[in-house]
Amino acid sequence: METSTFHIVSFEQLKRWDVKFYAGLIKSQYPLIPLAEFVMEHNEKVRLSDSPDKNFTILGVNNYDGIFHSYDALGQDIKQPYKKVNTGDFAYNPYRINVGSIGLVQPKYDGAYISPAYVVFSVDKRVILPEVFLLIMKSHFFNKSLRAATAGSVRMNLTYPLLKTLKMPVPPLSIQKKIVAYWKASVTKSRKLETYANQLHEELETSILSQLGLMTKRTNQQPTIMITSWSKLTKWNQRATYLLTQIPDLTKGKYPVVNGRNCISEVKHGCSSSPSSKPTSLKVLKLSAVTSGSFLPHETKYIANKKQYREKFGLKKGDVLMCRTNGTLDYVGRVAIINQDYLDVIFPDKLMRIRCKDNIKPEYLEYILSTSMVRPQIEAGVRTAVGNYAIGNEDVFNIKFPLPPICEQVILIRKIIEVKAEIARLKNQAFTIMQNAVKTVEQMILSTHSGEVK
Repeated sequence: METSTFHIVSFEQLKRWDVKFYAGLIKSQYPLIPLAEFVMEHNEKVRLSDSPDKNFTILGVNNYDGIFHSYDALGQDIKQPYKKVNTGDFAYNPYRINVGSIGLVQPKYDGAYISPAYVVFSVDKRVILPEVFLLIMKSHFFNKSLRAATAGSVRMNLTYPLLKTLKMPVPPLSIQKKIVAYWKASVTKSRKLETYANQLHEELETSILSQLGLMTKRTNQQPTIMITSWSKLTKWNQRATYLLTQIPDLTKGKYPVVNGRNCISEVKHGCSSSPSSKPTSLKVLKLSAVTSGSFLPHETKYIANKKQYREKFGLKKGDVLMCRTNGTLDYVGRVAIINQDYLDVIFPDKLMRIRCKDNIKPEYLEYILSTSMVRPQIEAGVRTAVGNYAIGNEDVFNIKFPLPPICEQVILIRKIIEVKAEIARLKNQAFTIMQNAVKTVEQMILSTHSGEVK
């Protein structure tokens, strides 16, 4: 449903001098019921420090996982009172609810605790099923109501009293059950495709390593105590030492082992200038252009059009971009290859541009940097500062990996491209299933769909 340009409201219906409020009004054949009639806040707090030696499970909320296990902590380390949550409870971040930062507590998290910064509540299942409530809260049409509820505030803050004032379309329970069944079936179908795609990814690495004469090493949980020989100790860091033990023995492969300096001609940081608030003829990549695992050229912002930016930070076919720093460790070292020249796009300081010598194909380097041969080396070299993880140019130059002749690299690249294409097809199919499911569920909730789904 798109917001119309004009909103005509009779004077007796005028409640707020705010067009955004009326843009957020929902039209449905089902009754719009105030949330105050079926939501119950749980604001009780527990002082976990009263049990100093007990280990507590602490949860968090984000817009991807919903409720997730954030960390474990002893009561003595938790200074402020926390909220206890139970199966079926909801928790949301009042400052990020507009981007879907809300979740439903699953049975595995029953009795865990969450920061008092989150709003915790439950719903009356005789009125609305929790699964349906969550789907509505994360829907596109209801997001307009969430934003409208905080209109005029400097920063969005959907407090519980504001939440109760919202109205939500509530279909009959019989329709709600159909919605839940359809949604679960769609999720199951999508996850099967994702699982198969991930399986192909693992099989591809096993196959490539095998052709290099290597075997994958099974990664186990890091031990509390480690014993290693002096000759194998490369860093005064237990985690780094452990990570390096997870690398296959490269010397047992079919090809010579090289480091990055042997086959990489350049590792360069990107442009550190701030993006432009106005459109220009030059764009700079966002971090998301690389961290998704494939190059997304449309993920850009405008930046001042300067000749020196184009000369220093330009992108051409065969460049490999690597994420240099991020608040999430898993993103650091992520790579993507540039498949064509880009005349009007440059890369930012949080990325590094890697250019290859003649003895290595960029496609081979891009793949190798993501394998179990190299990923532990990247993570072992990571440094932390101000909550961010980062690697430097020397870390890339010091990476070790096997280097087959160009003709052998070409054979491996063909296989990599073929399997990656199938993986992308499966993931796109999974994504399409969920896109269609979201659209159909919204239609069912707004009663623009018959409710009869296959």
